[in-house]
Amino acid sequence: MLTLSSDIKYIRGVGEKRAELFNKLGIFDVRSLLGFYPRKYQDWSREMTAAQCESGENACIRATLISPVREHLIRKGMTVYKCSFTDGETTIRVTLFNNKYLAKSLRQYKEYVLFGRIDKKLTFAEMSAPKIEDAEKNIGIHPIYPSTEGLNSNAIGKTVKSALDSIGKIAETLDTDFRLKYGLVSLDFAIRQIHFPDDFEKLEKARYRLIFEELLILQLGLLKLKGKKKTETRAKIGRDYTEEFYSLLPFTPTNAQKRAIAECVSDMSGEYAMNRLVQGDVGSGKTAVAAGAVFTAIKNSFQCALMAPTEILAVQHAQTISKMLAPAGIKTELLTGSTPAKEKRLIKERLANGETDLAIGTHALIQNDVEFKKLGLVITDEQHRFGVNQRASLAMKGLGAHTLVMSATPIPRTLALMIYGDLDISVLDEMPAGRRQIRTDIVDSRYHARIYEFVKKAVGRGEQAYIVCPLVEEGESDLLPAVQYAEKLSETAFRGINIALLHGKMKAAEKESVMNAFVRGDVKILVSTTVIEVGVDVAAATVMVIENAERFGLSQLHQLRGRVGRGTAQSYCILVSDSKSETAKNRLAVMKNCSDGFKIADEDLKQRGPGDFFGNRQHGLPDLKIADMLSDTETLTLCRRAADEILFEDFNLDLPKNKLLADEISDMFRNSLSN
Repeated sequence: MLTLSSDIKYIRGVGEKRAELFNKLGIFDVRSLLGFYPRKYQDWSREMTAAQCESGENACIRATLISPVREHLIRKGMTVYKCSFTDGETTIRVTLFNNKYLAKSLRQYKEYVLFGRIDKKLTFAEMSAPKIEDAEKNIGIHPIYPSTEGLNSNAIGKTVKSALDSIGKIAETLDTDFRLKYGLVSLDFAIRQIHFPDDFEKLEKARYRLIFEELLILQLGLLKLKGKKKTETRAKIGRDYTEEFYSLLPFTPTNAQKRAIAECVSDMSGEYAMNRLVQGDVGSGKTAVAAGAVFTAIKNSFQCALMAPTEILAVQHAQTISKMLAPAGIKTELLTGSTPAKEKRLIKERLANGETDLAIGTHALIQNDVEFKKLGLVITDEQHRFGVNQRASLAMKGLGAHTLVMSATPIPRTLALMIYGDLDISVLDEMPAGRRQIRTDIVDSRYHARIYEFVKKAVGRGEQAYIVCPLVEEGESDLLPAVQYAEKLSETAFRGINIALLHGKMKAAEKESVMNAFVRGDVKILVSTTVIEVGVDVAAATVMVIENAERFGLSQLHQLRGRVGRGTAQSYCILVSDSKSETAKNRLAVMKNCSDGFKIADEDLKQRGPGDFFGNRQHGLPDLKIADMLSDTETLTLCRRAADEILFEDFNLDLPKNKLLADEISDMFRNSLSN
């Protein structure tokens, strides 16, 4: 008898060669085969006659073969087979293409079930390449699996059936009382019905059980990960200095900022180190929140460190935060790769002896020779740009230091729960007063001359502009590449105006140099790829032109748009697209009509799905086989509550009833839990 861990090749009808095809689909054993769920189902349970069907619809018809199957060689590599069936009322002429196996298996005067598109003529009907099964073998609802070359859905279904017939009852992962409480069918029932449902009601019960368990395992894993990351701290603060911090500010913080600072202070007052994400839209005031947390930590005699992904961002943070904190006598220093050697040595000495309160810098902060006397709070900006080990290296220089992570990428709440399940989350969902709305327009390429004139007028007023292209070099597609576009513009529309080019294939030092020139105002127009989507504040930049805008995701477009509107002047975002696609037009319309990054992120998630939301899965989110973060949000919330209950009773999942559940968590989080 097979077990769940049995190699796929041992299932009847598989063997070594076919096992290699299954391996291409990520299926290596019986467990992964049974977890390879159908992507959809065909309803063969509602049998009809040809007379009852509408022409052009998919139909399931029980009919008898009444003619021999005749073979016709059309051309080399193409053989068709023709035959006729009757459902008792109508003759159905069937054509099969290159399907010798099926054609040879059909027997005259035998009853079959035909499934496929039916085209009705005056006195007969036609079906082209229908699926055909023996009438007595019709299982009613047919599963359709994702397939690969040499391994079709039908073959996968037969292998699943063979495996289910050979393994006996599947062991239950959830306690009986727990299943009854949440209305869940048994795992054995769910697995068998998800593959070969008796009816749609049972299929729905099976789906719900499997979705619930998958989301429960995800939530349990994330909560355990959060618990595992809880470390006792020697940087516990004794007093809250937030009101004193507010008195230093030349503006009134938003309620969202006040709430986030209060959450940080509350975390830092506890026995365990803070591990919090502050997530907010571009311009929502994350830096002020970071400064608020820093102020209270320093007033409690701890040092702080802030690490930014680029030197130019580090410089910006140093300027902004030191301006806020200097009146209170707080000493801030900037440490980057380009800091002169002598100055670096002196800064490191001051950090080690405790003279410096706050160090702001890049990766230079995590070098082995950088030591702190009493590091209590570590902040990382745009944390997805740093590896886990880089962030941990900085935190380890402290006394069980508190960690605060900042992100300007709005993420839908459900997705944030998944990705940042090991962090507590503060959301800045409110914009500071007086921030001007960026006017967004959608035009096609016929407007280029007018766009260029608009940009020239802005430059004439002392303002600056970005022009963003999706590609860098020729040959990548038919779209206008950034390199050639920048050359063309400097020789034609913007002759005499200082233009620079910025793209991802440039060396880091080159990028820094170009961006610095733009910040200083030496460069008036910056032609760029998306490397500027998370960048520095350039108050004079008021125009953002995005070419081939349909090629970008909504969240990416919103991030790009957020590069302008940082000063007091009215700013503009011009989306250029010649796309005739209604989907593309609707997506761009969302950008024109909405400025809320979280709403845009929700729409982006709906349109592109979680798999594409972050591109190359840079956040390490575990794969979900059957649950969907959009349609299953209610179940996700219920599972969070259920996970809390389980861990409250048995955090380490040591009880016998939770053993198999613990194994499932380890399987899903194999990589995350080992970090």
